[in-house]
Amino acid sequence: MFHRTLKLPKNQSFFLFGARQTGKSTLLRERLDPKSTYSIDLLDPEQEDTFTRHPIELEHRLAVLPKKPNWVLIDEVQRVPRLLDIVHRQIESSGQKFALTGSSARKLRRGAANLLAGRAFLKYLHPLTHREVGEEFDLDRVLAFGSLPKIFGLNGDDRIDFLRSYSFTYLKEEIAAEQLLRRLDPFRSFLEIAAQSNGTILNYSNIARDVGVDYKTVKSYFEILEDTLIGFPLPAFHESLRKRQIQHPKFYFFDTGVKRALDRTLDVALSPRTYGYGNAFEHFLISEIRRLADYAGKDWRYSYLRTVQDVEIDLVIDRPGESRVFLEIKSATEITESDCANLAKLQLDSKSPVKAILASNSKVPKKIGKVLCLPWRDAIEEIGI
Repeated sequence: MFHRTLKLPKNQSFFLFGARQTGKSTLLRERLDPKSTYSIDLLDPEQEDTFTRHPIELEHRLAVLPKKPNWVLIDEVQRVPRLLDIVHRQIESSGQKFALTGSSARKLRRGAANLLAGRAFLKYLHPLTHREVGEEFDLDRVLAFGSLPKIFGLNGDDRIDFLRSYSFTYLKEEIAAEQLLRRLDPFRSFLEIAAQSNGTILNYSNIARDVGVDYKTVKSYFEILEDTLIGFPLPAFHESLRKRQIQHPKFYFFDTGVKRALDRTLDVALSPRTYGYGNAFEHFLISEIRRLADYAGKDWRYSYLRTVQDVEIDLVIDRPGESRVFLEIKSATEITESDCANLAKLQLDSKSPVKAILASNSKVPKKIGKVLCLPWRDAIEEIGI
């Protein structure tokens, strides 16, 4: 059992979003006393059907309880968005507290659902961080198989079987069941190509050609991945916020193991000092920083930087009230002056104060010029989380 660092409100209703198998139900069983919690699971087809046809059923059930529960827990609330009108009324009329979980925000964001107008805080649960795993953390294992909680109880082929099953479940339950697409076959092809494009600058036209759909459809597919919490975009950096939206983003899947399941490379060994290992390490560290910063309540903005000369910074972090961070990520165990050259140049050319950090698998922290070269764990702490 891992101790999750996410802090949940104790006296305020909240949404808890997270992809499937991130541990939302387990966390809430730990945090909410079952004796004083009334639970509804909308993954149960009978429950979903009842509340879809009669959302007012929630109000009727609560009215008959002999004692007002401390919490009302509704799992997978996005399956019946109309329930949120009843939740809103209950919060207003009786002060009832609700814990509302979901593995997809698409119907809520795009379906004009009642998001309770600030009456419920918004929280996200991610795959396990290295700090939550503690002494059991094994970087190479996480690069290969990700950090969904269930992975840590599996070995060998069981990990591969689980991740492949997970990918199928996503297609079946999140996409097909919610009727997000009319045709699932092109999306299956898209998922594999999107996973192969993980961490690269997206070329929507090329992906559209490979999948056999149009440009707009590919953009909508990436929106589905984001809304169902399977990945996140990383926009291009520019001092102008408007111009950030013009250049093509990168896209990262939420978990390294799920990404490898989708691009069918789970059987391929990840060996240090290879291109694949370096990409997986970059993917892991960018995801890890975002997770830890989210848990710490940091209102940071993330992007990548590439110049017209193809000089690139893996991650740019804008931190309100603090200097901007330029982070270069290298999986090498030895860092030399040449590894810092591009980072040093872009730091010098920046119009704003910049903290330049190179994060790596080195065990020895050092400073080359103005660039801090740190073991990746130390780099995370230097960034401020």
